[in-house]
Parts: sequence; structure tokens; C-alpha cells
Amino acid sequence: MAVQASQVRTTVKAPPSAVWKALTMVSTLKQFFFGSDISTDYRVGSPIYFRGNWKGKPYEDKGRIQTFEPEKRLAFTHWSPLSGMEDRPENYHIVTFDLRPTDGGTEVMLTQTNQNDAEPLTPENRQEYAKNWTMVLDGLKKAVESPERVERPNLSAESRQ
Repeated sequence: MAVQASQVRTTVKAPPSAVWKALTMVSTLKQFFFGSDISTDYRVGSPIYFRGNWKGKPYEDKGRIQTFEPEKRLAFTHWSPLSGMEDRPENYHIVTFDLRPTDGGTEVMLTQTNQNDAEPLTPENRQEYAKNWTMVLDGLKKAVESPERVERPNLSAESRQ
């Protein structure tokens, strides 16, 4: 049974197109997704890999793209050997980024859904998930709102004609 483990949100002062670009450019994603080197082609069903070092040890997390709706929703499964659980489908969780345009930019909601009860959802676990995902959204916000960090699309009237 799937269980929502964490949900955090922020508002980014930029249009959904700029937020989407940051979420789908692996070079930018690395800036705010725990410094991981990420590889995927973003096609539904395709693998996604997260590689890096954690506390001096190399790791390779993995998953599959579940949903790719430009400027609306990106979702992928995720499993890490650091979890201590076997690499089995029921031990993956789903990470979903939902984008919604607002008057001031884009609301981004990040949800982690666990696939089963293999990992107990204690208050401490939920707090740790929320802390980690808040760091991701804070980094996304900073990357998108800082002009030197992410190339923004041209939103002038001429470019929309």
C-alpha cells in the first residue's frame, strides 16, 4: 500500500517554463539535488541514475521515470542502496514534482510516496524526509531565481509571436 511519507512546497518567482527547465536539465538538477550526477533521457519508463559520494563513499541510486508532463509534473521512482533495503520494486519510493502557475510565479510541490511499509514512517523519518526535500526545493528556488544560475527562456512579447 502506497503511503505519503512527505510533502513540501515553495513558490518560485519565475514561470513554470523556467522551473521545468531547471528540473529537466541534469546539469542544473545537480546544483540542488544533493550534488548527484544524474543521467536519464526523461522518457516515461526510462531509467534515471543518481551517482555521487556520500560521507566519502560512492553511491548509485536508481529509479525509472513515471510521469513527464512538461511544465506540470515530473515523477520518478527512487531506490538507494544506502537505505539498507533490497533492490526490489516494493522498496522504491516515488518522488513527484508538481508545478502550478500562480500570480507570483510557480508553486512547486514535492511529494515522496513510499510503496510499502518496509521502511517505518516514524515522526523522525518524516521529519528527515521533509528536511531533505525542503533543501531540494530551496536549492531549486535559488537556482531558478538567480539569473546567473539557470538560463531562462526569453519571455518577451516578440518571442511569443
